[in-house]
Amino acid sequence: MSHSSGSKKISLFIASIISLITAGGLVIAHFLLEDAFGIVLAVLCIAEFIIVYKFMLYAIREFIIDRIAPIYQMIANQDISKKEIKEKLKSEDIGGVSDDVTAWTMKRSNEIRRLYDMERYRKDFLGNVSHELKTPIFNIQGYILTLLDGGIDDPEINRPYLENAEKNINRLINIVKDLDVITRLETGELVPEIKKFDLVKLVNEAFDSVELKAKQRNIKLKLVHNSGTVYVMGDRKRILQVLVNLLVNSITYGKDNGTTQVSFSETPDRILVNVADNGIGIDNKDIPRIFERFYRIDKHRSRDAGGSGLGLAIVKHIIEAHKQSMHIQSKLDVGSTFSFTLAKATIEVEI
Repeated sequence: MSHSSGSKKISLFIASIISLITAGGLVIAHFLLEDAFGIVLAVLCIAEFIIVYKFMLYAIREFIIDRIAPIYQMIANQDISKKEIKEKLKSEDIGGVSDDVTAWTMKRSNEIRRLYDMERYRKDFLGNVSHELKTPIFNIQGYILTLLDGGIDDPEINRPYLENAEKNINRLINIVKDLDVITRLETGELVPEIKKFDLVKLVNEAFDSVELKAKQRNIKLKLVHNSGTVYVMGDRKRILQVLVNLLVNSITYGKDNGTTQVSFSETPDRILVNVADNGIGIDNKDIPRIFERFYRIDKHRSRDAGGSGLGLAIVKHIIEAHKQSMHIQSKLDVGSTFSFTLAKATIEVEI
C-alpha cells in the first residue's frame, strides 16, 4: 500500500465516522423538531465530511513525514526537506521506506563486522611482527654484550657467538625482504613476468634447494609424474619461490622419516600442482587463517626452523598475482595438501 493511498483510506475512514455521527445527530434533530431543512442539513453533512477528510489527510501525512524525515536524514547522512520526502513518498510504495532502512542496516552491520575483523587482524599483525623482530634483535644484543664483556677474547665462544649473531641478522633480513615482497605484490608494483617454462624441471630445482633441510629430518622428496615435460605459463622465479616455500613448510611441519610429494593434475586449460605430506596436519579452525602473515600453527617448531612466518602469505599473493587459485586440504595427524593452479602454455594469459 502506497503512502498516499494509505493516508487517504485512513482519512476517509475517520472522516466518514465523524460525518456519520454528526449526520445521525442532525437527522434525529430534524425529525424531532420537524424542520423543513433536510436539504440544508445534507449539504452541511457533505461539507463537514470534505473538511474533516482534508484535515485528517493533511494531519496524517504530516505525522508520517515528521517520523520518516529523521530516518532518511540518518540513512543519507544529509538534511532532506519535507518537500523532498513528500515527492519520494508520492512516487514510492511505503514498503520502499522499509526496504531502504533494511538495506542501510545491513550495510552498516557489514561495515561494522569488516571493521571489527580489520581491527583484530591489525592487533594480531602488530603483535606478531613485534615478536618476530624482537626475538632476533634481543638474541643479537645478548651475543654482542657477552663479547663486549670479555667474551671476544675467549676462543671457545667468540666465533660461535658471532656466527649465531649473523644467523639472527640474516633472519631479520629475511623478514624485511619477505614483508617487502608482500607489500609490492599487494600494491601491484611487483608484476609477474609471464613466460613459458617446464614445470617438471622447476620442481626438481625446488627439490635441490630444500634437499639439505629434508635430509636433516630424513624426509623423502618425491615427484609423482609419468614422464616428459609439463609446460605452463607463469613467472618462473616467483613460482619457484612458491614451490620452495611450500616444500619448506611441508618439511617444517612434517614427521621425521616422512614423505613430501609433488604431483600434477590436468584440466582443459589448467595444471593443478599438489604438494602433499604425511605430517602433523592442520586443525580445521586454523585453516582459514593459514595464509595470514606471521600466523603459525606450531610457533615453537617453526621459529626453531628459522622461518619468517611469511612463507604461506607470499605463496598466496604470488598465486593471486597470476590470477590463479590456491586450495588446502588437511587432517590432523594425517597430513596436508596444498594445491595451486597454473595456466597451460597453450593458453594466452593477461596479467
